[in-house]
Amino acid sequence: MREQLEQIRSRALAELAAEATESAIEDVRVRVLGRAGELTEIMRGMREVPAQERPAIGQLVNQIKTELEARIEALQGKLKEAALERSLTEARLDVTLPGAKIPRGHLHPITLTIENMLRIFNAMGFEIVATRDIEDDFHNFAALNFPPDHPAREMQDTFFLGGGLLLRTHTSNGQIRVMEQRRPPLAIVCPGNCYRRDELSVRASPMFSQIEGFMVDRAGRITMAHLKGVLTEFLRAFFGSDTAVRFRASFFPFTEPSAEVDISCLLCGGKGCRICKHSGWTEILGSGMIHPNVLRAVGYDPAEYQGFAFGLGVDRTALLRLGVEDMRLFFENDVRFLGQFPASNERFA
Repeated sequence: MREQLEQIRSRALAELAAEATESAIEDVRVRVLGRAGELTEIMRGMREVPAQERPAIGQLVNQIKTELEARIEALQGKLKEAALERSLTEARLDVTLPGAKIPRGHLHPITLTIENMLRIFNAMGFEIVATRDIEDDFHNFAALNFPPDHPAREMQDTFFLGGGLLLRTHTSNGQIRVMEQRRPPLAIVCPGNCYRRDELSVRASPMFSQIEGFMVDRAGRITMAHLKGVLTEFLRAFFGSDTAVRFRASFFPFTEPSAEVDISCLLCGGKGCRICKHSGWTEILGSGMIHPNVLRAVGYDPAEYQGFAFGLGVDRTALLRLGVEDMRLFFENDVRFLGQFPASNERFA
């Protein structure tokens, strides 16, 4: 048994010479020290060794094992150092060469659109107030004069959460939140995301951005004429001074009277095309005088206070402003598309 162990040691050390390769070292490790290796097999046969010789044989096995493991570790360390030296020599860096140009990130086109809109409203005297995305029924529907059976309350239109909460379907909740806490005069715009159960398509998305605006003061100081003046000034500042603007009578639960606002089609200049359905006009926002029931819901006396409100969809407005025909492009994060708006300075000036 002792002679067999010495033979194993001599053979292994010979194979673990200074010039041994990585594969040769691994072969020795598996053959001699592995679970089915030569030393393991000897230890399994120790029961056949006379009892008086077992301590000496066991000690010799441990010595050989320790010696070979140390030898293998030293050789592997030497090989790693050689590989590192070779790598540093072959892949040397020339620090005098100019560095690679890393493209800079920039704001998303929708974010840029929002910032430009808010800049215009702020210059017109409106204060910017952010409000919550998660709402209750009162602030999202009831206080805005939505009747209990209004279709917008149904599951197919609204994302309902637990505990009587929901994801707001419009930024009009900001109007209620602000008026509950403050007294007129008020000139506020509330930007934010809205959520509805729509399929993502060319012109619709389950998540979209809106800006809610409203102005409230004592009765007689805020009229429909002020609403028309504010929105016309904003739209011409945003789309261009030659943009034609028209107001059409409409209906919204939270305003009375109500009006939808159109602008002359940016693609055809009002001549008529496929995008504007050959009408020459494009719908851009909804507006109107705040309904008396909405004022009552926040503790205002309609006989004492009066105001107007409007809601502007940012995503569809960005489509028109940037000449993009598919809303889905804004959400796909394709850098080839987003790279067309590197800073968007010329488009948002």
